[in-house]
Amino acid sequence: MTFSRAQFDRAFNPRVVAVVGDKLMNGFLWLHALKAFNGKLYSVQIDPNEIPAIEALGVTNVASLLDIPEPVDYVVLAVPRQVAPRVLDDCVTKAVGAVTLFTAGFSETGEAEGERLEQQIVTIAQRGRLLLVGPNCMGLANPRLGLCNFPNQPAGESAAGHVGFLGQSGTHTINFVMRAPGRGVGISKAASIGNASVVDACDYLEYLRDDPDTSAIAMYVEGVRNGRRFFEVLRATTRVKPVVIWKGGQSGAGQRAIFSHTAALATPTAVWTGMLRQAGAVSADGLDELIDIVAALQTGKTATGGRAGLIAMTGGPSVALTDAFTRTGLDVPLLSDASYARLREFFNVVGGSFRNPLDAGSTIAMGFRIDNLEKLLDILDAEAGIDVIAVDLGAGLAVDRWREISAGLTGMLELLAGFAARSSKPLAVIIEPAHREAEIAAVRSQFIVRGLLALPSAERAAVALRKLVEHHRFRAGTD
Repeated sequence: MTFSRAQFDRAFNPRVVAVVGDKLMNGFLWLHALKAFNGKLYSVQIDPNEIPAIEALGVTNVASLLDIPEPVDYVVLAVPRQVAPRVLDDCVTKAVGAVTLFTAGFSETGEAEGERLEQQIVTIAQRGRLLLVGPNCMGLANPRLGLCNFPNQPAGESAAGHVGFLGQSGTHTINFVMRAPGRGVGISKAASIGNASVVDACDYLEYLRDDPDTSAIAMYVEGVRNGRRFFEVLRATTRVKPVVIWKGGQSGAGQRAIFSHTAALATPTAVWTGMLRQAGAVSADGLDELIDIVAALQTGKTATGGRAGLIAMTGGPSVALTDAFTRTGLDVPLLSDASYARLREFFNVVGGSFRNPLDAGSTIAMGFRIDNLEKLLDILDAEAGIDVIAVDLGAGLAVDRWREISAGLTGMLELLAGFAARSSKPLAVIIEPAHREAEIAAVRSQFIVRGLLALPSAERAAVALRKLVEHHRFRAGTD
């Protein structure tokens, strides 16, 4: 069954939402999740013990979905599994736009009763052409509208952006939506799709591919129902926007876990990896890496070469930085004679060196000599043998001075932001928390709000830039 773009648009941009079956025992999870929703919100609840608390939240409660006196665009269903078919029948009668079935206990249980009930809800949805999200999922999110799928999610324009997310895990979907905006990655739309019994991952992917609000797509996938179709849709999507995928269940035990979670069937890791590569998608290993790669792609910088120019503050970290980049497959080459001639004009070799990496702490005074920092960046920018640039600021050692001399930190931030804006080369700034996690987190946010790609370790910066290069090589047809 296929669903129209208009049906997806209505689901992701509802004006009227109803929550069926929310309870105090669950902390009214859904009603609280939707408190920032900028449309109309109803509750459907018949338990007299629950209704006063619902009304105290300022939400209108009715006894039946059919009692709502206006069209309903989107319904969240949080009722016992045996009740779900009856309420879905009401959704069809009401001509609801889409339903998220939060309820679990279907085919993922492996029980005959769960499989029977899932087939029953699929039949109802197909008969009514009802866009059913799930079951066993957290449903849809559109932060711009305050359509959230968990309480206290970021909402409004500050959380909105141009990255779409699809997840076969409610928790991973929630965490992506919660964490990505703080990394400078705003969300266009997100969907936790669970068992995906009616609307498959391919359907959502096609929608986001053609969504003008979405410029990149991140996914957490446990399995796909139709491998051939998924490959074709994915390949068509990567031709117009980047897709980064974190695959769950990559070990034998993990494959058993994904069947229990979403009833997904295992795919051999080698087959999956080869399919992603042929389709032009970028793989990620974990949520942090997924966000890192998307953040790198969101900088808008292009690089098809893998030669890195590296700057560090001291000797040991410059070695570690180099090792981290070479381990990912990036190269750290020597620079040209012309670059070395320029470096000799000002570089302080006492306590430093300028081959590549540039051990430059004494030359740039840990970032406070922004005139020299600018010269280093300009040399790497002009160097034809360098494609990507990374700067490790030695944050753990520098944070006290940054705090004492805030103008120095501001000057460095503005310099780096200005360089990133004018250079065509991707720039990663490494701000390692070391032993000062809280202070560094506050400083890192100042880099992110200026649009800088700020990462907490050399290893994560190397992977993010390596994957950025991988994506652009595919797009250029050179990989």
